[in-house]
Amino acid sequence: MTKPVQIPRFFVTSPSACPYLAGREERKIFTRLSGDDPNLLHDTLADMGFRRSQNIVYRPACAGCNACTSVRVPVARFKAGKNFARVLRRNQDLRLNLASAHATIEQYHLLRRYLQARHGDGGMAAMDAFDYQMMVEDSPITTYLMEFRLPFDPPAPDDPGRLLAACITDVTGDGLSMVYSFFDPKHDHRSLGTYMILRHIQIAQEMGLSYVYLGYWIEGSRKMHYKSRFKPLEVLRDNHWQTYTGPQGSG
Repeated sequence: MTKPVQIPRFFVTSPSACPYLAGREERKIFTRLSGDDPNLLHDTLADMGFRRSQNIVYRPACAGCNACTSVRVPVARFKAGKNFARVLRRNQDLRLNLASAHATIEQYHLLRRYLQARHGDGGMAAMDAFDYQMMVEDSPITTYLMEFRLPFDPPAPDDPGRLLAACITDVTGDGLSMVYSFFDPKHDHRSLGTYMILRHIQIAQEMGLSYVYLGYWIEGSRKMHYKSRFKPLEVLRDNHWQTYTGPQGSG
């Protein structure tokens, strides 16, 4: 018998400028992950398109706009093409450290370099070390910090290597959810953002999970175009997951 999920109280944010579509405003509906089984509550809401940020889950609720779409990769159907295979080979010297959701100053410094290079005018640009610690550790569900490290040459005893990339990752009932990833901007040639998604797909396959959740995607958005490269891609539309076949309205 399936355990019932207690219906939480939901709230709606005030309108604010949309960070993705110029001239539009965004609002979010959100609730707190609480109760006897926050993992079950999270899984239920994630299947409805909600995303987690610390102990809150949210979903866009913008008036007259539904551009933000939840997307996921069905890992059993995914096959890495030549370009993805090259990315994997390029980073085969990296080592994965699967750690508990515990923040370190090394991770924070990497995040600062990433934000300054890629998102200097974004909402996270002013994050301090305490903010980062809360982002990582304030999770009531099963969460890991995946670190991707380059061994020193020559290797040093008991040294984990140089941290090049990291991802806060939730484990759901049917997959891995990439909450937030960041990497060293000095290593653009490695395509570390793409590499982390590919490794999550491999890890989900090894764990017997069905999906890797990539968060929200806006069709036509240059910032989010990379997500559409991971085919087959499933999108949540009209409360149903379906394979993405092209722009809405196309033949």
